[in-house]
Amino acid sequence: MKLRADFHSHSHFSKDSLINPRTYIDTCVRKGVTCIAVTDHNAIDGAFVIEKLARDSSAPIKVIVGEEVKTSEGEIIGLFLKELVPRDLSPEDTVTAIHEQGGLAVIPHPYDVFRRSVLTDEAIERVKHSVDAIEGFNCRNILSKHDQKARDLAASVDKPFTLGTDSHSPMELGGGTLEIDDFETPEDLLRVLRDGRILGGRSTPVVHWLSTYAKVRWKLGLRPRYMPVPEQPSHAHL
Repeated sequence: MKLRADFHSHSHFSKDSLINPRTYIDTCVRKGVTCIAVTDHNAIDGAFVIEKLARDSSAPIKVIVGEEVKTSEGEIIGLFLKELVPRDLSPEDTVTAIHEQGGLAVIPHPYDVFRRSVLTDEAIERVKHSVDAIEGFNCRNILSKHDQKARDLAASVDKPFTLGTDSHSPMELGGGTLEIDDFETPEDLLRVLRDGRILGGRSTPVVHWLSTYAKVRWKLGLRPRYMPVPEQPSHAHL
């Protein structure tokens, strides 16, 4: 069975996102997204909520619990997480913290010059061999050459690449997916990623203004209502 996968997306548990958990699930089902990684900024609660919601509603979606972690030198994504990875660690310590809980470490949107959050070139050089994958297509990247440079990086260190819509609004979900074989474990995923096929394309640059609106709304106190976070095993620190 083939999956249509997105390995980078944000729920409204990220302050710059407008997607509530129910809309998350409904939009993925409607657009045919069958595997989604929820990677909120320095937060993991939303991923657990969406994972439970998908399971309880028998939605045909494989949900990966993730986090986009702000390190001391830019962002790194953790996938298959069981607990929150602290922010502001070094890139090396962040990768170690992800691996210690059996997760996969991914460098998101490297080389995008229009973002302040990208991992620095110096940090990329230090961790490129220890991460598990490189994000080779980010639908929010404005210039395709930045994605190509990311895929070239992945090839140079023999790492697979992922695709992420980097969705912060419902309209972005499903705009791009990576078609891959089904998988059960993180190790399986790394194997099937190597034969992944990019479907869809880039988001309109207007979506960046939606993130700005979400942040302004938050600052004005117009915050969303959050669904209860499901209880996690005792090793999880939420």
